[in-house]
Amino acid sequence: MASLKLLFSLVVLSSVLSIQASYPSFEDNGVNVLESKKVNLSLYYETLCPSCASFIVNELAAKLFDPEGDLISIVNLRLVPYGNAQVKAPNKTIVCQHGPDECYFNSIEACAIHLWSDVVRPSFFYHKSKKRHFKFIRCLESKLIEGLHSSKEYAWESCCVKLKMDSDRLGNCYRSGYEKKLILENAKETDHLVPPHEYVPWVVVNGQPLKDDYLNFVRYVCNAYKDSPKPKACGSYPHNINSGGKANSSLEGCYKGEERGGS
Repeated sequence: MASLKLLFSLVVLSSVLSIQASYPSFEDNGVNVLESKKVNLSLYYETLCPSCASFIVNELAAKLFDPEGDLISIVNLRLVPYGNAQVKAPNKTIVCQHGPDECYFNSIEACAIHLWSDVVRPSFFYHKSKKRHFKFIRCLESKLIEGLHSSKEYAWESCCVKLKMDSDRLGNCYRSGYEKKLILENAKETDHLVPPHEYVPWVVVNGQPLKDDYLNFVRYVCNAYKDSPKPKACGSYPHNINSGGKANSSLEGCYKGEERGGS
């Protein structure tokens, strides 16, 4: 009887190992193959630029995170708050296009991205990612569109309360000075874009800047995705390039060299 139990255990163990071996694509030398097939969508922006806020709240949220379209399932989303700011020598002072408040909110959102980056949970049967930081940024940008009716702190703290996120962690990131390290990293990345960004929002798909056609980002994402089947979103939106060459006059970007204010 003992030998039969031992034999049964060996058979079960062998089956489990066989199943695991049949799914090598989930982790291969530390690189998630399913993730590597996704399209890289990067947004370079600044928090108090009206067209940036509108793009995040009304475009990305509606099209990228529509549960029926499921476009987010094929996208690696990267948000880079910095935009048209400048780093001034010798103390690396950050000067923002729309003044000190923009520097403040750029830093808050950089901390949120750092603290609540995507959590990817692989299993044998599905990949699930939680875009927690996007929910926070969408909430905060919505409030900034409406205008600050109270303190700056209340704007983001109320989003933390609404989304059940730890406001103390976010506040500590800002107060500790770590936010400056994050912003300087964003500055380096933004300032080394090829070609250089001309304005914000500046949308890049797999290294290709969409320039004035950024509202058609769904089309570019779907064209760049080479796997199949494609999500429903790839057949749900009109993906034609704008004939006029401009994305939309209501989302006119914030160009470099406009008014600036220091932090």
